[in-house]
Amino acid sequence: MTAFPGSLLLAYLIGSINFAILLMKWAGKGDPRKAFSGNAGVINVFRSTGWRWAGLILLLDMGRAMLVAWIGLSLLPLPMVSWSGFALVLGNCFPCFHGFRGGKGVAAYLGFSILLSPWAAFLAALLWVAVFRGVRIPFVASFGMVSILAAGILVRCGWSAWSLAATLATIALIVLRHRANISASIAKSR
Repeated sequence: MTAFPGSLLLAYLIGSINFAILLMKWAGKGDPRKAFSGNAGVINVFRSTGWRWAGLILLLDMGRAMLVAWIGLSLLPLPMVSWSGFALVLGNCFPCFHGFRGGKGVAAYLGFSILLSPWAAFLAALLWVAVFRGVRIPFVASFGMVSILAAGILVRCGWSAWSLAATLATIALIVLRHRANISASIAKSR
């Protein structure tokens, strides 16, 4: 139990390393937060620079998230590992190294889920592609993906109260980070 606060802090700090911001600046592509949706995530990088950069960012985001999952699995009882995922997503959304303006946490949650529930991560990625092909709205596809990831994590962690609370908090955070997308979609449909 003494490893719990330290592992959450470490997960938050690792989540605060935003590869979209760092690599885009390094490559002379500018800050991804100054274009399109204004966030530093894979979809915004794709819109700004194309699939190659977006693919690289996705792989780096997922790799960092897998590191957090591995640390959590190494240090914490299984039911508490989900809180590492929440801290990771929190760091991704509100990175202390980048003025607390980051991404929306979806790619981070996907990467985190790979070690906990590979089958759910695979199914969630397939679902994202299928939903996006159907509706062409990234956040709708992301919500479907996050639902599958959450279910996979809960199954792996035995539906414990600790895991359920962390998973619900993570879902709420991801949905809140998409509130502008939700509002715009509602306004567009009227």
